[in-house]
Amino acid sequence: METLRIAFVYDVVYPWVKGGVEKRIHELARRLAKKHEVHVYGYKLWEGNGEIERDGVFYHGLAPAGRLYILGRRRPLPMLRLAARISRVRDDLRNCDVVDVQNLFYPGALALRGLENALLTWHEFWGNYWLRYWGPLGVFGETAEKALFSFERHAAVSWKTKLDLAEAGLRKPISLVPNGVDAGLIKSIPPAELESDIIFVGRLIPEKGVDLLLRALAEVKREIPDVRAVVVGDGPERGRLERLSARLGLEDSVLFTGFLESRDEVIAIIKASKVFVLPSRREGFGMVALEAMASGLPVVTLNAPMNAARFLVENGRSGFAVGADELGMAVLTLLGDKKLNRKMGAKGKMLARHYEWENVVGVWLASI
Repeated sequence: METLRIAFVYDVVYPWVKGGVEKRIHELARRLAKKHEVHVYGYKLWEGNGEIERDGVFYHGLAPAGRLYILGRRRPLPMLRLAARISRVRDDLRNCDVVDVQNLFYPGALALRGLENALLTWHEFWGNYWLRYWGPLGVFGETAEKALFSFERHAAVSWKTKLDLAEAGLRKPISLVPNGVDAGLIKSIPPAELESDIIFVGRLIPEKGVDLLLRALAEVKREIPDVRAVVVGDGPERGRLERLSARLGLEDSVLFTGFLESRDEVIAIIKASKVFVLPSRREGFGMVALEAMASGLPVVTLNAPMNAARFLVENGRSGFAVGADELGMAVLTLLGDKKLNRKMGAKGKMLARHYEWENVVGVWLASI
């Protein structure tokens, strides 16, 4: 294949911000950069020059981010400023062979409508969920989301999102380009000394459902008094969740670690646990669940309509996708049956191999 000039457009950038979308762009970009010219456009989150190079990838910081969140939600004004800067580099982007635009950066994506070489990557489709998220103002989000249907090329990171788009009326072809996992790296990381029975990893926001996990854990504790759980991550819900933990009598059973800077440390703590629980009410993919599967843990996730992670889990084979009132029983089943736990963990590890990043790069290239 000839050398391509590729650009990724999003607002926040890895490793300065460590979310799923940022991680996806990072993993794709650094692998593609081995053979192609790759650029990443977003906020300037680093010190010094606005344009830097790391691992063969060229990063363009177009605007300062400032405070990213307010009341647990991404601040719109910095995104609008960044979208205005994106509009100014439209001619540079037009000179690329492909521009991979992330739908969750709605102002920037709208600014690039009509760009012939653009590929719009959908991480989630919200539809009328916008009205629950923003109230009456959600109509603007819903309208902006539908406006992105005007892009000519589309990719979805999960089957759920692809189906949602088709049901919403997007009639253009939609490629399925999932997120991935570095199973080799995960295999090389030894388990941490901090052992636990149950682990959650993610941003502490209402959508992640950690409150459901704590209530399920109280149920588990009645059967296993010395049960130990670890909650890895930080966010606006942390204080409320710690108070809920205390009210449920879980102070000695749950450790809130806060945000961990090193991804290797996160993987090590996952590998030192027995069951991974992702009780998300809304999840665009569930990359951390995939990492847990690659680590050999069975996964328990919520069988919620907007939780795409449930598609990663083969219910009853690599874990369980259950209702909120069944989370505790699913965890008890896996903690009480070591043979089943190992069997499901092994199945999950096998399934995770299909999502190796090198394979995803090939699928991405085929989609353009």
